[in-house]
Amino acid sequence: MFDPTSVACEIYDSPTVSARNLHRTSVVAAQLSPAFGRPVATVLIATYNRAPLLDRTLASIRQLRVAAGRPWEVIVVDNNSSDDTRAIVEGHARDFPVPLTYLFEARQGRSSAVNAGIATAQGDLIAMTDDDVQVDASWLDAACDALLDSSDSAIAYAGGPVAPIWEAPPPPWLDLTRGDLWGTIAIQDHGDRAFVYEHAGKVPLGANMAARRSLFEAIGAFRADLGRSSGKLVLGQEVPELLARTRAAGFRGVYVPAMRVQHHIPARRLTRAYFRRWWFGKGVSRSAMEQAQPVTELGLDLRRTPHVLRVPRYMYGCAVRDAAGWLRHALQGRAAEAFRHQMMLTYFAGYLWTRATHSGQGLPAARHDVH
Repeated sequence: MFDPTSVACEIYDSPTVSARNLHRTSVVAAQLSPAFGRPVATVLIATYNRAPLLDRTLASIRQLRVAAGRPWEVIVVDNNSSDDTRAIVEGHARDFPVPLTYLFEARQGRSSAVNAGIATAQGDLIAMTDDDVQVDASWLDAACDALLDSSDSAIAYAGGPVAPIWEAPPPPWLDLTRGDLWGTIAIQDHGDRAFVYEHAGKVPLGANMAARRSLFEAIGAFRADLGRSSGKLVLGQEVPELLARTRAAGFRGVYVPAMRVQHHIPARRLTRAYFRRWWFGKGVSRSAMEQAQPVTELGLDLRRTPHVLRVPRYMYGCAVRDAAGWLRHALQGRAAEAFRHQMMLTYFAGYLWTRATHSGQGLPAARHDVH
């Protein structure tokens, strides 16, 4: 049996993503018990200045029920936090039921932090979540069942539902009956039936995603320039970009209803201003991503699509329809419908702005709003 008193909260300087020989800079407790063996799965959390929420996340992870014969570990990557993040991890490590590692990543940005954790992880499966998430007790087992026990070697990643934990009541202009705007606050629910993401033209959220280690070895890690970082814009799209490379390499993913988590939604994100920043940033990120990965999750090859001012021509038609829908619903007093069309226009504006001002030579700085 694993002895939790033998667990170290191990402290590492993060390696590069491709590193295999890690250099440990300091260790603050005893070594891991050799009887525990190499982990089959790694739970990976990137964090930035959310110590109280991280405390709840780790509390939920320590309650995971994982099948016998599936040793696992947890890695927390601190991305330059100035709060009590390290102390929270060390406190949990004193009696955590599995190996718990604290990793410091100085390169700012969620993707850089996750990539550092991937390079450090020992598991054949890497289950990624956020520092403001609470996982269901069967979450990790469901991911292992879908990936490690699958007879289909082409199934390389998995995702699942992300339910909200509201810090404040959702505003009336946010339509929760349809999922168009759910990604803004990282919630998702595709129902209670499993499906292959590529068949449905959908992608998982980074807050609830697992992948085989072999996938990263085959295609590389996340593009750091597409993830959230320091700067003025709320950027993203690092997950869709990774999955575009995944599809190109012949791999697929599966939606697993039992991989359930809950995500804390802060009140500051339930504002029109935040939604506008997010959708403009999505347009910026998507524009950059599609220059490198022109085949979308819907199978559309943008290299064969007519463009106007370096923007796919069909997007102008969508923008006209959204402008008309915004005006019509605003005049009818239907705030939620009007706001949805406004966000689609904001996305188009970010996409158009990027194509007009950047020619694939990098992106403007992103806003570190987020882990």
